[in-house]
Amino acid sequence: MKANAGNGAASTGAAAVLCGVGGHVPGPVLTNADLTARFDTSDEWIVTRTGIRARHVVEPGTATSDLAVRAGAAALASAGDASVDLLLLATTTPDRPCPGTAPTVARGLGLGGVPALDVNAVCSGFVYGLAAAAGFVAAGLARRVLLIGADTFTTLLDPGDRDTATVFGDGAGAVVLRAGRAGEPGALLAFDLGSDGGLADLITVPAGGSRAPLTAGAPVPDDARFTMSGRAVYRHAVQRMTESSRAALDAAGWKPGDVDRFVGHQANLRILTTVADELGIGADRAYANVDRVGNTAAASIPLALADAAAAGTLRPGDRVLLTAFGGGATWGSCALVWPELPHAEPMTACPAP
Repeated sequence: MKANAGNGAASTGAAAVLCGVGGHVPGPVLTNADLTARFDTSDEWIVTRTGIRARHVVEPGTATSDLAVRAGAAALASAGDASVDLLLLATTTPDRPCPGTAPTVARGLGLGGVPALDVNAVCSGFVYGLAAAAGFVAAGLARRVLLIGADTFTTLLDPGDRDTATVFGDGAGAVVLRAGRAGEPGALLAFDLGSDGGLADLITVPAGGSRAPLTAGAPVPDDARFTMSGRAVYRHAVQRMTESSRAALDAAGWKPGDVDRFVGHQANLRILTTVADELGIGADRAYANVDRVGNTAAASIPLALADAAAAGTLRPGDRVLLTAFGGGATWGSCALVWPELPHAEPMTACPAP
């Protein structure tokens, strides 16, 4: 399946406009030195292959919703207005298989009875969530949307798997979107979305769903842990993110040289630099914080946006290109012009409630 479009709100005159951003990571930090004590590896090996030096991990008892509440509160503070009429939560690590986690997050934020739903597109979830928010706004079904990307992938990992333990971290990032005009700064200008179910086994947790249900009372089987085919994922991620980025640029009427900031899914520094190079976007315009937080799945792009905005790396008027690739397989890209925000809320790192 493939879909790409320009501003989906153009026919109604209503556009989803970004007006707040924030992020949160849990306090415990897992460094490369910590991992070298557990695995036959080295800091040089990890950095050379991933660009990652540290990642944050949740403590026992801390759930995805706890991180999401913290990030959502930061984004609402950034927007200067805590009122929203829809909450979207992009996550693949919900608190429970059923029900969805978004209503729990809405309650934790004191949002009353607003509609709330989960979006599961793995590492592409935040971009899919942006498109969903734009659709709700264009249809007149919402005027202010809180979109949170939150994941705790370390809870799914095989503790003996060096390849995944070195890559993934936990975190949450969020943005607030309001109804506005298509031409104003912050408006979501263009999207490209796609998927290929034939690649479902590249990034997966095989057991625990209806196809391979878990047995009550039995030990957690190995196939209930996260698995990833690293080399194939690298190849497909580079190809799909590059193609999707080009489609979004075309829909926005931009050339690669027009992009001031390229913010890709923070999966791996090699993937980010390769995609930027394929697009002809200089390394000085590609933002990365993967070295400090690792791959935080659906949280990675909004965490990067929160960091970049707080640091002044993202400035009002900057033309921004977002792109991601995730399990499913899914991919997506979005173009927007960065707005002036009332407050820039940096990523916070402290124990979740």
